[in-house]
This record gives sequence, C-alpha cells and structure tokens, in this order.
Amino acid sequence: MTISAQQVKELRTKTGIGFMDCKQALEETDGDLEKAIEHLRKKGMATAAKKAGRATSQGAVLSYIHGNGRIGVLVEVNCETDFVARTEAFQELSKDIAMQIAASRPIYVSREDVPTECVEKEKEIVKAQMGDIKKPEEMLQKIIEGKMDKSFFAKVCLLDQPFIKDDSKTVKSLIADKISQLGENIVVSRFARYELGEKSE
Repeated sequence: MTISAQQVKELRTKTGIGFMDCKQALEETDGDLEKAIEHLRKKGMATAAKKAGRATSQGAVLSYIHGNGRIGVLVEVNCETDFVARTEAFQELSKDIAMQIAASRPIYVSREDVPTECVEKEKEIVKAQMGDIKKPEEMLQKIIEGKMDKSFFAKVCLLDQPFIKDDSKTVKSLIADKISQLGENIVVSRFARYELGEKSE
C-alpha cells in the first residue's frame, strides 16, 4: 500500500514522532491512523524500556500555580542532556506532569515508592470488601491485584494515573512516548504539591 505524505503529516502532527517512523507505522498498519498511533505507542514503550537504565543528570525543576494561587506544584523532571531539557517538547511534558499533579493529587511518583506496609494494608481492605468469595487462592490474588491497580495505584501513584488530557493513556505511557520522540531517558524524580489551607500531617 502506498502511503501519502499527507497521511504521514497527519500522524506526525498527532504523535510528534519522526517522518520515517510514522511512515513505517502506517505501512505496517495498512494506512489505518488509529492503529498506527497504537503501534507507535507500543514501540515507544519498548524504546523506553531500553533507555530506562541510562543516567538522567539534566532536566528541569518546574513550578505550576493553579486556581488563582490556591494550588502550587514543584516537580523535578530529569533527562540525559541539557540540549533535550531546553526543547519545547520536554518543557511541555514537564508542564503537563505538573498540571497532572495539581489536578489528580498523587502521593507517590511510582508504585515502587509506596511503603510495603501501606500496600499490604490496602490489599486487606480490598479482600474484606470482596467478602467470602470461593475462588482458588491464585485466582483470588489476581482479582485483588486487578482491583489494586484500579482503585489504589491509579489514584496514589503519578505514573499509574490516567493522563488528564487523554485518559486512554497513563502518565507512564505519556513519558514513554516522549522518550521515543526525544531519544533520551526521562524520569520524574520528585514533586511537592501545596493547596491553600491544607495542613501537612
């Protein structure tokens, strides 16, 4: 199938990914734009996994103020080089992450940051809510894990949250897309969220 320049341009506009990658994705999905976007996202996750171990000593600390000064966010987003840190795409990603934190109130960056005792306590609550279900232990654990993903991790962990501008993707997949686009590892190191009148525990 012949892919037109207009099709490639449309896919590039939607994804921000390079010409040749877009053309190849369209060729592999017979010109189906939505399937090509999904293909690139999966490829982005694979690219992100390959780059995950690379050092990220550059980046930016971004501040975001929302609601006439009622909510404030500080977030540190890291990448590999100062060159990428200064790109519009990286700055846009950092702002989107700060807005996500302001709107969705995550407590942790990733599920690896959640204390084990907190996870175990939440599992006990989920199990109690399920009542006396007669299922094999292995199946029961899978059900509990599925419920934990949706009702706990997707609320308290930034990377697991649905992205506020497009809830078909998570913040983790949003970052993976940018890693694929920019060619560098990108990580969220830490954040702080302040809300007027909110007392720290």
